[in-house]
Amino acid sequence: MIYKILTILFLAPVMLFSQNTLSLRNAIDSALQNNFDIQISGNILEMSKNNNSYGMAGGMPTVGIAAGDNNSVYNLDQKLSTGSEISKQGVTSNSLTAGVSAGIVLFNGFKVMATKERLNQLQMQTELQLNSQIQNILAAIMVVYYDIVRQQGYLQILQKNLEVSEKKSEVIKARKNVGMANDADILQSDIDMSMIAQNIESQKLMVDRQKNELLQLMGVKAFYGFSVSDTIETGSGIQKDSIINFLEKNPQYLSADMQVKINEQIVKEMRAQRYPSIKVNTGYNFSHSSNSAGFNLYNQNYGPYVGATLAIPIFNGNIYKKQQENAMLSVENALLEKESLLMSLKATVENTFDTYQTTLQQLESQKVNYQNAGKLLDLIMEKFKVNEATILEVKAAQQSYENAGYLLLNLQYAAKAAEIELKRLVYKLGN
Repeated sequence: MIYKILTILFLAPVMLFSQNTLSLRNAIDSALQNNFDIQISGNILEMSKNNNSYGMAGGMPTVGIAAGDNNSVYNLDQKLSTGSEISKQGVTSNSLTAGVSAGIVLFNGFKVMATKERLNQLQMQTELQLNSQIQNILAAIMVVYYDIVRQQGYLQILQKNLEVSEKKSEVIKARKNVGMANDADILQSDIDMSMIAQNIESQKLMVDRQKNELLQLMGVKAFYGFSVSDTIETGSGIQKDSIINFLEKNPQYLSADMQVKINEQIVKEMRAQRYPSIKVNTGYNFSHSSNSAGFNLYNQNYGPYVGATLAIPIFNGNIYKKQQENAMLSVENALLEKESLLMSLKATVENTFDTYQTTLQQLESQKVNYQNAGKLLDLIMEKFKVNEATILEVKAAQQSYENAGYLLLNLQYAAKAAEIELKRLVYKLGN
């Protein structure tokens, strides 16, 4: 799946940088192409593919060429068995050697096969980790994106409250002109507007921070301004049983299962060290030496050679045995970690699904509460205009409207975050 996604995305033009409104789809596309964590995971996968070969496992022949040329000057004193004596200074000597060698392991306790299988498992595990990393980045992008929607919703609520306060101030000033309001009401109205204005500026800062966090996840080279126009909508049809049944196919769990298999291959590699090993060697050597004085003035030999090496481990302080025992304990630990991860995933599903269900139930009633709070605010303002409501009643209605809006947006965001997490666990983000 991930290869198809990446192929489509790399062929598609990137258009989001010229747009003022950033959609969730464009944010995801940019992250899949530019996110640093995904690129790092992709490079690690390529390294794993490079390592997955019989050569890295030690199963391929090794071929090498070596050559050397040494010259020396020395003083010579020799007494031969014939009774002759040689004494000479400044004797020169030359030694030239060259050779081609090749060797291959025929048997080493099946260690090559175990190592190659371990490299296969490592590559598959790395692929799973890349897929899991992509799902994590998608989830992070979605959570931050919808948090921007939430924060912008907060900002809209504050801006509406500011509009109400401005109308309230106009009414109070009009009353003051005809002697029906005092300076205290005007001061209170100005204080209310100032507080809301300050809250708006703080909220704008919060929106900008979340936007910068989103751009960082997207991996853009330079930050830029944008807006989002989406609303927070939650889907339906998520079933807890289907999610739990899928957990054993979750990339995290599959990666943990792969670690068990990797450790099992390490046990085989450690066990192989206790078996005899056979290696075949062959090559071609050339050797030439010459001396200006001495018993051997000239010597040269060349030709092919072939041989075999047999190594039998007998005793090395039980090092190999202890390494094998430690490897077996690593397998046991990997099994325990796999089961622990499955229990953790199931607990996450239980808690997240309960949050999701409870939040969805609260949402319906809170939507009604928010609508009623808006109607109440409009009603109180109408009554205030005709002097049938006090400034305190207007302020209380504003506070109720603000609280109801905040709670509604928080519930929508909580439901969406839970939905994203549930889909991440079943590997369905981006579908």
